[in-house]
Amino acid sequence: METQTNITISPPKFNVGFFFVCLGILITLITSVVSFLNLVFATLDKRFPDVLNSSYQYGYSTYDYESIRMSLATLIIIFPVFLVVSYFWNKLYRMNIALWDRFFRRWVIYIILFLSSVVIVVDLVTLVRYFISGEITSRFIYKVLTVLLVAVLVGFYYISALKEREENKSKIGMIFGIAGIILVVASVGYSFMIIGSPMNQRLLRLDDRRVGDLQNIQWQVINYWQQKEKLPVNLEELANPLSGWSLPVEPEFEKGKKYEYTVKGSMSFELCAIFSLPMPKGWREYGGGEVFPMIVNTDTRVAKTSYPYPGGGNNESWDHQEGRTCFIRTIDKDMYPPFPKPENY
Repeated sequence: METQTNITISPPKFNVGFFFVCLGILITLITSVVSFLNLVFATLDKRFPDVLNSSYQYGYSTYDYESIRMSLATLIIIFPVFLVVSYFWNKLYRMNIALWDRFFRRWVIYIILFLSSVVIVVDLVTLVRYFISGEITSRFIYKVLTVLLVAVLVGFYYISALKEREENKSKIGMIFGIAGIILVVASVGYSFMIIGSPMNQRLLRLDDRRVGDLQNIQWQVINYWQQKEKLPVNLEELANPLSGWSLPVEPEFEKGKKYEYTVKGSMSFELCAIFSLPMPKGWREYGGGEVFPMIVNTDTRVAKTSYPYPGGGNNESWDHQEGRTCFIRTIDKDMYPPFPKPENY
């Protein structure tokens, strides 16, 4: 007597892990593409500044490279995450996943292609608009080539993924991954060549702090002279607990650095500081923050912009080289007359 055993093989259930991996692919890829394009565009803008959108500046502002720093940070973190998620995405797909998972995967690929196309088309339209208005030809060409290269890589890989062919799929994925890594590493390296190393950025920020402190001291000396018609003997005389003003401290005072003040005449004085780097100067495009560092001063008769254009007066210049630099200032009574004395009642 024969016994029949009916074995029912149930189809694999919906894989929740694969669902979230697909979402991770979608988010990390679009974020990586946008960050990569922003990084390349911002770096090219710094490398080839357009004088029509720029000002000639002395000094450094921490906001000058904010867009590059943000794109760098995003790309350095998100792109490796995208590579890891892509690995598990392909690994899970080669397993026996449910029909619903395959259907959802195709939808994710279509969404990726659609969003990537929107980003690329918008960037190309923007680039062409700038080119028509007189964009610099060299950086326009570099930006267009970058956009087209990203479009080819993303489009080629994910369109081939839609064909559902297992042969050569791993080879295509490896080529895509290597090409993406090369592009990202090259863009990150070139961006650091433009903005400098993190240590270089810190040194620039320290020098910017020193310039701001010297400006603050200078206006306090001028204000002291306008009130008393004499210069302070030393910087300690400027400290005023009633107004709340305190003497700025050199950011590297632990290394023995300090701000120096010397009286040179009845209306002349000298301010000195030790700088880490020469003051950067040149054309810089607008955007990302203040174009010029602003001086905190309540006297409306004092000019607010401290860094001059080429050919300007030297009195407001804080141009410096590396090392100890001194600035001699002479008070002009016509520009900064003494404050009127209060009447006696």
